[in-house]
Amino acid sequence: MTRRARLVLFLAGAAGLAALLLPALAALPGFGGHRHPYGQRAVPASLAQGTSNAVSSVNFDQRTFDTIGEELILFSAVLGAVILLRAVRDERVESGERLGHGPADVFDALRIVGYVMLPVTLVVGAYVVAHGNQSPGGGFQGGVVLGTAIHLIYLAGDYPALRRLRPVPLFEVGEAVAAGAFVAFGLTASAVVAQERGTHSVPALNAAVGVEVGCAVVLVLARFFEQALMVHGGPDGRRRGRAER
Repeated sequence: MTRRARLVLFLAGAAGLAALLLPALAALPGFGGHRHPYGQRAVPASLAQGTSNAVSSVNFDQRTFDTIGEELILFSAVLGAVILLRAVRDERVESGERLGHGPADVFDALRIVGYVMLPVTLVVGAYVVAHGNQSPGGGFQGGVVLGTAIHLIYLAGDYPALRRLRPVPLFEVGEAVAAGAFVAFGLTASAVVAQERGTHSVPALNAAVGVEVGCAVVLVLARFFEQALMVHGGPDGRRRGRAER
């Protein structure tokens, strides 16, 4: 695409965005006023649905379709990273050497911290996801904690152990299933909320978000690690160096 074509495409998109955004900004209430139409509607709706807190009610009761869009954006980002950063069979550097992975040298104190904090961080992440329908936290935050907790093994300098701990195909299946489950829950949320006052739909949606986000974080970091942590070996594939950090 030429520079002129890119400019024309940008200007067309910017014009469409301005046509939608400017009228919306003009209709906003004055800053610091006493009129808060969104809050005046969100809080009564949260109480009416029986959701434990207003934040979860907004995310999963009142804006479920928006949250579905956010989930699909993350899913698409992970899919793009997997496609672009996937390791090609028999990938080689310019010198023709085969690439592999191996452990790295770290301080003993850092290694101990990584191993000790791993179970603690996993418990914290699971707690945040499990109580997301009762507090302003939830699946997004807890999923990030769970996904990053697994990589404390990398902080301990044992990348081969990390690869055994997080089998990528299993996490790929987990992300796909969780994203599909969230879409299914979201499409039926109105009927479920109408019958059960939101007390069962919000925890299910929150759990699906936690699994999807956690798996997504693991998959993205896995692909970046495969490209960044390489040990140069000879033509027979045996390691002869230490992991690049």
